[in-house]
Order: sequence, then structure tokens, then C-alpha cells
Amino acid sequence: MRQPRLSSVIERRLLVNYRVAPDAAARLLPEPLRPQLVNGHAVAGICLLRLGSVRPVWAPRAFGLRSENAAHRIAVEWDGPDGVETGVYIPRRDTASPLNVWAGGRVFPGEHGRADFEVHETPGQVRVAFATRDGDTRVDVTVEPSDELRGSELFADLAEASRFFQEGAKGYSATGSGRHLDGMELHTDAWHVEAGRVRSAASSFFDDPDRFPPGSATLDCALVMRNVPAGWRPLPAMAADRGLPLAG
Repeated sequence: MRQPRLSSVIERRLLVNYRVAPDAAARLLPEPLRPQLVNGHAVAGICLLRLGSVRPVWAPRAFGLRSENAAHRIAVEWDGPDGVETGVYIPRRDTASPLNVWAGGRVFPGEHGRADFEVHETPGQVRVAFATRDGDTRVDVTVEPSDELRGSELFADLAEASRFFQEGAKGYSATGSGRHLDGMELHTDAWHVEAGRVRSAASSFFDDPDRFPPGSATLDCALVMRNVPAGWRPLPAMAADRGLPLAG
């Protein structure tokens, strides 16, 4: 079945970013992917995403759906036909939407697990927590707006961080078979992020000492995106020479 292009509005997107030891990140990647390094660190994180008005590009906005979603991500690069390409590898995606669980990997790329979300938003603070139904992953993050990016060892300022994530628009997701990666690319003409300050962050993924030995994954910074119209374009599946199944 041909997978459609999708339109949406990114109502809220938190990017909570960690600097990671390159060898720890590399162990989690299937070939041909390798960590994309910034100042000697791999870059990984959690994307906490509320999408609205999600529908095929040909459908009226009134038919769009809304959902809370999360993705654990590692910035990667690989050798393409025209040189080195960049994007993110997503070992697992989770969603509050039963429809996304059913449609992910069928109607559109990206297999999703089911999760229960708890969200509290005020003008001065956003808290997003979720727990997956399979019991594998729990996240609880609180972010406040900030007038500038402070304390990051990955990025010198907000402009540099914004450019890095804008250029990593291609996402390749693990699949249950482990033989290929599903691909999806974000498109927007209204890219805009703001700096955030992390008040607290807990992630069973990044806090797992077997996955990330002590000291190999350190919270670095957060970015916030709000009310950005965005399109999503399916990409051809990527063969995974050392395929990894969905994290979990």
C-alpha cells in the first residue's frame, strides 16, 4: 500500500537532549548508521510531541486527528549516494493514540507502542510524563521557557542548536522484524524553536546503566517548538545490515 504524505500542526514539541559517549550510542545503532558527533559527543534525546490536525495532505483540516506521542532519538549519519546524510535513529516510538498504534508501519512509516500520558501545561512550565503499556519505558520531564540556551556543551547558542535539529529532519525507526528501518521526513516552512530550561528529567531509557554506563549519558539542554505547521513525507525503507528490533 502506498503511504500518503501527511499534514499536521506541531502544537507542542519538547526536545530534551543528552550528550552521550560515542561508543555507548554506537552500540544502539544498526548498520549503516553511525553517531553524528558534536564537540566529540553523540547527541540523543526524547521528543515529546503533540500533533494536531493530522491528516493526508488532500484531506480537509476538519478531518485531522490529535495525539500525544514520544520518540527516543539518536542523531546519526550514514553514507548516501551523494555523500554523507544526517538524521535521527528512533529505537522506539510511543503514542496515546490506538489509531497510531494500528496505522504505524501500515498506513504511515513508524511502528508505535501504546503509552499513557500525563500532561500539565501553563505559560511558565510544561510537564509531560508517560508510561508504556508494555512496562518497559517511563519518562517524566518538566521544562520551563528560557530567554536563551544556557549550560549546553553541545551547542554554543540557540541558533546553532536550532540549525542542528532542523538539518536532522529524516527519521529512521526500528521495526519489529529488525531487517529494515521505516523512514519519515519532516517538512516545514515555519521552523522555529525556543530555548527551554529543564527543571527535572527522568527516563528509564537514558537512566538504564546497562544501556548507558554511568557517566555516558548526561542531560544537556532542551528546546521547545509550538504551533508550527508541518508535513511528513514517507521515505524508502532502509536496509539494516545488523538489524535491531524495537527497543523494549
